Amino acid sequence: MKKRCEWCGSDSLYVSYHDDEWGVPVHDDRRLFEFLILEGAQAGLSWLTILKKRENYRKAFDDFDVERIAKYGRQDITRLLQDPGIVRNRLKIEAATRNARGVLAICEEHGSLDAFLWRYVDGTPVQNAWKRMGDIPAESKESNRMSKDLKKRGFNFIGPTICYAFMQAVGMVNDHTVECFRYKEIARNRL
Repeated sequence: MKKRCEWCGSDSLYVSYHDDEWGVPVHDDRRLFEFLILEGAQAGLSWLTILKKRENYRKAFDDFDVERIAKYGRQDITRLLQDPGIVRNRLKIEAATRNARGVLAICEEHGSLDAFLWRYVDGTPVQNAWKRMGDIPAESKESNRMSKDLKKRGFNFIGPTICYAFMQAVGMVNDHTVECFRYKEIARNRL
């Protein structure tokens, strides 16, 4: 039996996410934007709740097409607030549209969201070596800087803890515990 990080438990959706996605470096702007929105939606909730709603989010938010979401208006907000397949929190929904506009500005200035975000780790995933879940921090100096910079650009639901969870999800940091079978695989295949 494979040894996994404790947090993923035994739920098949969580195990699949842990084994196939969590900590794998992401360089696709659309997927990076998706994770920014989903991590913000997760605030105050479990990640499993968001994973279960992920496909609904993709449908409701035009498959995370940043240009379309940046143009969302009052009717779109109303539509999303009535969608039982997502977290119906007005502030989180409005933040998604505001953050989309911020992503467009970042892309214009830096060429891509990927180029902007990965500079916080100098383009290379941070390889941590945590023995226990309790050793893993909720934030880092990099996530604090990212959060501060994004907030200056008008982003919401993007605090240091959300940024660190984002960094973990998209492989900017390898926070699999050292006994987890994915730890060495991720470390060996960092992109």
